[in-house]
Amino acid sequence: MSARNISVVVLALVVIYALVGFVGLPWWLERTLPKRLEQRMGWQAEVENIRVNPFTMSVAVVNLTANDSDGERVVAFDRLYTNLGVWRLVTGVVALQNIELEEPYIRLDLLEDYSVNFAIDWQANNPPAEETTTDESASGEPLRLHFHRVRVAGGELLFRDFSRQGQEEFRVTPLDLALNDLATWPRDDADSDYYLLAAVDSQTIEWEGDLSISPLYSKGFIKLGGVTHATLQHFLKPYLPYRLRDGSLTVSSEYELQSADELFLSTSNGQLSIENLDLGLADSDDELLTTQSIRIGDIQFGLNSREAATGTVNIDGLNLSLHRDKAGSINLLEPFQQGDEAETADDSAGNDMAFRWSVAGVELGKGSINWRDEQLQTAADLSLEDLNVSVDELSHQLEDPVNYKADATLGDGGRLVFNGQTTLAPFTLEAGIAGSDIVLAQFGAYISEMANLDVRDGRLNVDGNLDLDQQQDPLTGTFSGTGEVTSLDARLGNSDERLIGWQTLRLEPVEYNVAPARLEIGTITLAGPAFNVVREGDGVHNLQRITQSSSSEDSGGEAPAEDEKSSVEDSESQFIFRIGQLMLEEGAISYTDRTIEPTFTTRLDQLRGSVTGLSNISPQQGKVSIQGRVGEVASMTLDGSLGTLGTDETSELKLTMENLSLPTLSPYFGRYLGYGVDSGKLNLDLDYEFTGTTIDAGNSVVLDRLELGEAVASDDAVSAPVKLGLALLRDRKGVIDIDLPVSGDLDSPDFSVGQVVMKAFVDLVAKAATSPFSMLGSIADLAGLSGEDLGSISFEPGQVALAEGENVKLEALGSALNDRPALVLKVRGAVSPEADAIGLRQQQLFDQLGIAEATSASERIPRLEQAYASSDYVAPLAAFRNDTAGENGEISQEEWERALVERLVTDIDLSPEALDNLAAARGVWLRRQMLESYEVPESQLFLLDPVRDASANEDGKVTIGFELDAR
Repeated sequence: MSARNISVVVLALVVIYALVGFVGLPWWLERTLPKRLEQRMGWQAEVENIRVNPFTMSVAVVNLTANDSDGERVVAFDRLYTNLGVWRLVTGVVALQNIELEEPYIRLDLLEDYSVNFAIDWQANNPPAEETTTDESASGEPLRLHFHRVRVAGGELLFRDFSRQGQEEFRVTPLDLALNDLATWPRDDADSDYYLLAAVDSQTIEWEGDLSISPLYSKGFIKLGGVTHATLQHFLKPYLPYRLRDGSLTVSSEYELQSADELFLSTSNGQLSIENLDLGLADSDDELLTTQSIRIGDIQFGLNSREAATGTVNIDGLNLSLHRDKAGSINLLEPFQQGDEAETADDSAGNDMAFRWSVAGVELGKGSINWRDEQLQTAADLSLEDLNVSVDELSHQLEDPVNYKADATLGDGGRLVFNGQTTLAPFTLEAGIAGSDIVLAQFGAYISEMANLDVRDGRLNVDGNLDLDQQQDPLTGTFSGTGEVTSLDARLGNSDERLIGWQTLRLEPVEYNVAPARLEIGTITLAGPAFNVVREGDGVHNLQRITQSSSSEDSGGEAPAEDEKSSVEDSESQFIFRIGQLMLEEGAISYTDRTIEPTFTTRLDQLRGSVTGLSNISPQQGKVSIQGRVGEVASMTLDGSLGTLGTDETSELKLTMENLSLPTLSPYFGRYLGYGVDSGKLNLDLDYEFTGTTIDAGNSVVLDRLELGEAVASDDAVSAPVKLGLALLRDRKGVIDIDLPVSGDLDSPDFSVGQVVMKAFVDLVAKAATSPFSMLGSIADLAGLSGEDLGSISFEPGQVALAEGENVKLEALGSALNDRPALVLKVRGAVSPEADAIGLRQQQLFDQLGIAEATSASERIPRLEQAYASSDYVAPLAAFRNDTAGENGEISQEEWERALVERLVTDIDLSPEALDNLAAARGVWLRRQMLESYEVPESQLFLLDPVRDASANEDGKVTIGFELDAR
């Protein structure tokens, strides 16, 4: 064939090739591509144009759109261009020189079963093929592909997630990709490089670096920028126990990934920042945690080396809101309390190499923590502001010490500073603690839980060191430092009256040991204390109301079990405390008693002194020395010794009080004695001895110039002549000096020292008033008599003459009246109608017979016998004598004389006034005797109307009683 013919053939072949390439192939592809998509994927596809250049081996597809079986667009693009490197086919490499994809669109659906729409469509239109045997000897070498340049521009990826409750859509646009020199076989001389940029609204993904497919290797840089809280919440919801309500995340890192014999992954120079984080609970709109920013730099991770490290974690503007509800649940922990069983990971299949980690430090600035506690009777709100925390390097070596420091301001006043170091395992802590001007009122809700107190004011200052160590059980530790509370104002929870307050309470130094429990305080200085003690109308002191009633008491619960009691007692017995000295400066105690009317008030002030050597460990001998003033007038001192507290060792206290104005105690005198106090002074000398809970006390009470005031109506007043009782107790100088011993058990609810002393005093006054002569016992004793003996005097019957030995009574009574000028003796003449009538008749008989007092019995009897014989009695004298003598016929002269007198006086008549005259004469005679013989002032003697009610004893002696009264 000639050259011309060959040229024609070649030209014809070229023309045919061109026609097939430019016309035939595009026509075929435009019809085949939609059919294939429908056959393989079930999609309805349309393509606007396909252009093929057979000479450049390129294909361009324009405006392809594919919809799934539901009619929704699933894939589309404006233009796809690719060309083939023909000459590389000679080397067995399929080389695509350029792949350009413009404005692509892909809809990717993640369904409920975590399948993808593309896989579902493929499986629906491509049933599984029957298994075929393959020739294992056949070559398994994969096809070599090479992509010289791949470009995706202006892409859009619509990701729809149906796997979770509620559909979420993420539209990634623009999506740009640049990929150069990518091969599917190993190459030693070159690696592919790539760059990916994608965005979801303001969220971006940047990814660039080198890539090798065989073996899989990639090294580069990746960055996720501005990832919103909604995106994070969607993907992290199954793993995050909280709800992300705001915030954005930016994270970037260099990385290296390789998969050969084993997977290799490492990252370096990582950076993480979180802006405006807002974290809350899933079922609540309440704020939980917010931050302005969190930044972590120099993040490194090694999968194979099993280590991770970060730079310093910087947290700015943290705000943590903690809340404990009435059931005791804390909001931060609620997500972890939903189930009883916690899932645990099985690490048994992991690498045996220990994981190593380190954090260069933590810096927290301008933070705040808010705490609300509704489990209390009154909700508590506390806050920490301007919180700054700095922690040095942390690592997996938990035994290494970590330095830290923190400071914060309390929301309602006060500042806290902590610094020191700690180890996590085993746990140890060294902390320097400083607190200044901490307002106690902000802790009022917690204080009121422990005691019925409302702290209105007070500042706490503390400075010390805390050391804790749990290298061995139990936890041990010590605190050493100083503490101070200033300007305290505490009141009962239901009262506006100040209960306790002081200027300064300082403890220095303080040493507290955790195990065994031990507290030692060098000096307690209490300056300007003021206590307001009030006894309410129900008899309960306000100090008793400080202690809250326990819930078991309120609900009638059962008492603690014996083993619980014993454990509490054991823990208390193991506690040791020592106080070197308590210094009291300018203290004051106000006391008000509202159980009486008018209300009693007094005040102890200028209290100063010391208490030294307090401890509950023997041997210990404390000392007490306190001085002060009572009622702005009287002086007071308290001295003594203290035994070991909590034991049965004896403590002895001596309280003296001088020149207390008695009108101050007028309400008590009015209530118990029925009279107020107009004037007088009180001196007390009290000696108290305490042994365990028992008390043995001597109360020396001296009332000087006590003058009662007006009578006071009181149902509790003693029904006795009080003035007489007091007059009997007074001496010549107007002083009442008495001793009132007291003993009892302080644990007894019915025992009160003050009430016992008052009762003893009132009983003493009542006894003096109702048995006045018994109070003259000391004078009567000197005369060999009893106090009651002085209350009466005996006369001879029918005479104004004292019985034998009765003069000593008048002498003793006169002495008593001279010693007690306020006493009044009331003298009342009296006669016994029977005894004194016999006496008067006998006297008249003797006068008729001329028998004088000095006449002997031998003279009296004959005259009496003669008078009998001269009478007109029936019985002769001899017969009368025999009848009187009885059966034995013997009778003494005394008996015979008495019988004659009794028979003869029956014939003597007394004048009607005889007995009255005798009674009056006796009264006048007694008054004269007291005036003249015993020098009793006339003002102390009163003569009363005579009466006929005197008594007579067996001997016929007539007894007349005296009456005592007070002026």
